[in-house]
Amino acid sequence: MLSCAGADRLSSGMRGSYGKPMEMSARVSIGQILLSIRTKDANGKSAIEALRRAKFKFPGRQKVMRSNNWGFTPYDRTEYARGRKEGWIKADGNIAKYVSQHGRLTEKNCI
Repeated sequence: MLSCAGADRLSSGMRGSYGKPMEMSARVSIGQILLSIRTKDANGKSAIEALRRAKFKFPGRQKVMRSNNWGFTPYDRTEYARGRKEGWIKADGNIAKYVSQHGRLTEKNCI
């Protein structure tokens, strides 16, 4: 900034003070899951450490939690293994499909 006469034409002042948005943001609720990963059991400690380091990149307070669910399914590990063995859960990519025992008999529910 200049402090002599006519300096107002030389300084930029408030021009461009707002700029363009550079980041993306999202509204999240308290307790909402921000990031979810799945790994093999052997890589569990490395994944927890990676998430611990990543949580410092987000504003606010985050928790790193480990789930007992199988992958991204709503079934826990023991229930998923039992369902696969008994045939009422079918693996389908990274999710699991529930095979209903009711309704019409088709190839899908007559395993």
